[in-house]
Amino acid sequence: MRIGIVAGESSGDILGAGLMRAIQQRHPDVEFEGVAGPLMQAAGCKPLYPAETLSVMGLVEVLRHLPRLLKVRADLRRHFISHPPDVFVGIDSPDFNLGLEETLRHAGIPTVHYVSPSIWAWRPKRVFKVGRAADLTLALLPFEPPLYDKHGFKATFVGHPLADSIPAQPDRHALREALHLPQDKQVLALLPGSRRSEVARLGPLFLQTAAWLNQQLPELHFVIPAATPAMNQLLKRQIRMLEPDLPVTLVEGHSHEALGAVDAALLASGTAALEAMLFKCPMVVAYRISNISHAIIRGLGLLKIRNVSLPNLLAEKQLVPEFLQYRATPEQLGPAVLRLLTDKSARDAQVRGLQALTGVLRVGADQRAADAVLALAESARHAR
Repeated sequence: MRIGIVAGESSGDILGAGLMRAIQQRHPDVEFEGVAGPLMQAAGCKPLYPAETLSVMGLVEVLRHLPRLLKVRADLRRHFISHPPDVFVGIDSPDFNLGLEETLRHAGIPTVHYVSPSIWAWRPKRVFKVGRAADLTLALLPFEPPLYDKHGFKATFVGHPLADSIPAQPDRHALREALHLPQDKQVLALLPGSRRSEVARLGPLFLQTAAWLNQQLPELHFVIPAATPAMNQLLKRQIRMLEPDLPVTLVEGHSHEALGAVDAALLASGTAALEAMLFKCPMVVAYRISNISHAIIRGLGLLKIRNVSLPNLLAEKQLVPEFLQYRATPEQLGPAVLRLLTDKSARDAQVRGLQALTGVLRVGADQRAADAVLALAESARHAR
């Protein structure tokens, strides 16, 4: 069996590697090739391109890289049509993957889109684009499949692999020891994102907020888990230039360990909010995109929801504080984080809310996703 697979960022790499391992348990001789990050490559995927090739965020940022992205997609299209896999799986990165999936589907290759785009949040008409592109959509959230079902498209809820892998009660002492963090101080995690554009925009903001907090709580320590070696170097430069005296531990990777070890987190909206939720780590969420991208989104009315972080979407209320775009400033972020560090009642209330949400996604996602992908491949084989 041959499977084509494309994942465009670190969160997709995690999903892809878990899916691959679950499929390999049933088909040890399966071959994978496509766009893969380090985890997928370690699991045995032949990389036609590295995952970081697709790691671009924001309308303006994508436009700047568009010629290169179109060339990569054309190369993949030619390759997979010339060497058809039994099934193709596009993981997230919808603006890149859906066009590729639609072409491959028209060529007779069964297609899966793993991670539904946030059609419930913005651009709801994308449901039709996904339906045209994918024979099957694998949804991480339980409220997503009905949005496809009502239009006659096939989608199935698989849960989230992180919910299965993160321990219910992490050993904070051991995690702090492993990360060389102080045992006798409060520690705040700063997670400004995994993409270069995110870290370039949010890294200085988070460091300035950390400096404000350090003035209020001089014993407070900070830890920053850099997503990649490149982001590690970028963050080192930012710390050296902006806040060289900040008591901060910079580690490469280890975001899960950090979230299990700290008292609270300031993080970019995205997968990190899900991870913090599963660790029951109190959090404040912030996000910024370029001013031009933000103006386009507002002007076209593309955003359909008030809250953007996953804990708030699942809770259907603002369980965790969110500060987006112009509201994401040290003057607003600092006091919100300070409250979690100093107000036990506020902290405990958020932890209780996070704990109530974790069981919703803990349903064996890798196995469910593998079952669905293999069932589609088998059905297509019989149809042929």
